[in-house]
Amino acid sequence: NKRLRSDDAYTPGGKAGFRPDYATVVYTKILKKIYPDVPVIIGGIEASMRRLAHYDYWSNSLKPSILIESGADLLVYGMGEQPLNEILRLIKRNVPISSMKTIPQTGFVIPSIDEMPKHKAWNTFRISSFEDCTKDQYIFAKTFKLIETNSNHYYQRRIFQESRGELVVINPTFPPITEKVLDSVYALPFTRLPHPKYKKRGEIPAFEMIKNSITLHRGCFGGCSFCTISMHQGKFISSRSKESIINELKKLFEMPYFKGYISDLGGPTANMYGMGGKDLEKCKKCERYSCIHPDICINLNRNHKTILDLYREISNLNQVKKAFVSSGIRYDLFLTESEKTDKENYLTEYLEEIVLEHISGRMKVAPEHTSDKVLKLMRKPEFKLFKKLLEKFKKLNKKFNLTQELIPYIITNHPGCSVDDMIALVFETAELGYYLEQVQDFTPTPMTLSTVIYYTGINPYTMEKVYIPKSKKEREIQKKLVFWYKKENEKELESLIKKIKISRKNERDR
Repeated sequence: NKRLRSDDAYTPGGKAGFRPDYATVVYTKILKKIYPDVPVIIGGIEASMRRLAHYDYWSNSLKPSILIESGADLLVYGMGEQPLNEILRLIKRNVPISSMKTIPQTGFVIPSIDEMPKHKAWNTFRISSFEDCTKDQYIFAKTFKLIETNSNHYYQRRIFQESRGELVVINPTFPPITEKVLDSVYALPFTRLPHPKYKKRGEIPAFEMIKNSITLHRGCFGGCSFCTISMHQGKFISSRSKESIINELKKLFEMPYFKGYISDLGGPTANMYGMGGKDLEKCKKCERYSCIHPDICINLNRNHKTILDLYREISNLNQVKKAFVSSGIRYDLFLTESEKTDKENYLTEYLEEIVLEHISGRMKVAPEHTSDKVLKLMRKPEFKLFKKLLEKFKKLNKKFNLTQELIPYIITNHPGCSVDDMIALVFETAELGYYLEQVQDFTPTPMTLSTVIYYTGINPYTMEKVYIPKSKKEREIQKKLVFWYKKENEKELESLIKKIKISRKNERDR
């Protein structure tokens, strides 16, 4: 809701105000002013998600590529090890940055009258200009669909977009990083500590949260509309070897802060480790934004045995008291109607393992909503699947004499969600016995489908209009409705709460 943060998880003591808004743009401009002849390369999540024209929530406007706004010479998008290695290799050969025009997974700006740099293997296509996108929301919606579809290809095309009289060129990505190369990255001599200069300034909250966690893989084929992961890390999974993970654990065991508890064995989605297409050649021709929505691809290997074996080996290490799985779990990957599919892919066995060994009394999952209309826009499974999970979870509790809880995450104010949808959500979750706690208000982030729908009011894939809860009043009401049971919300939501209570009574009577 555009409220300034009172804290900053990346600063010692959690203090706010130590970095500027639009940090990459601000810092690049300062560097360019002080050292006008020195090339600046930008990367990371901010540069990655602003690489082409995008909607910016804070300014409520379309912004051009961050290359145009910052004046940087080269942009690395996505996970940067492979392009960075290539850049450094060329620097060692004294190749100027201005000549680096054909490195995969990079972007740069050229004058609009220049010819496109030649590359025999790449197909190139133009998308609508930044100026055309600002004039017409339908054009911006169609443009985003082209960008997202291209990003889901195994072999991507080169994109260029005219902006303020120049051409922003975005080269296609490297192929997904291999296990061998990924292992070599994690074998580098990281200190696993913040920079020493912060030592006396207090704890850094973000570091405290992740210092005992281990990343198993990268990428996500879930394709959720509101999520930046597939546009940044890609939809193809790259997993580390078991040996690489165990070696990192041995380094963790030597850290003075390690007390025997691993806070997370995870990744963008916890249970996608070791997964991918059974026939990779089919994946290379595929344009789907998700391998599991609206249904699970028949070419997807979703066998959970590899990750189960890894969990068990880690749990059996003498130094490990408990290894938690805190990253998000896609339960639609292990819920199935077929007993044969279940046994062959170790699906119920995976759920049992998580419930018995890897949670601390609460298993958190993300149904996100109860309305199938809203869930379809989110690219999430129907709510009936969460009910199925809850039923299985309760049976496991009974079977193993446990009193654990299944906690749902919910998003309010997502495009397509009305106050009536939120009333229905409250009613449906209350009937399941929930007083919701884990709630996130939808906040538009650059280059996601949900953000484009929020800005344009159009679904780029159907070009149909979508209802958008934009007013501050409605956004507050949707958020407060979730906490309808709190006394401080009672007066403001009196008529709506009455409606909920009547609905609940009618449902019980039926």
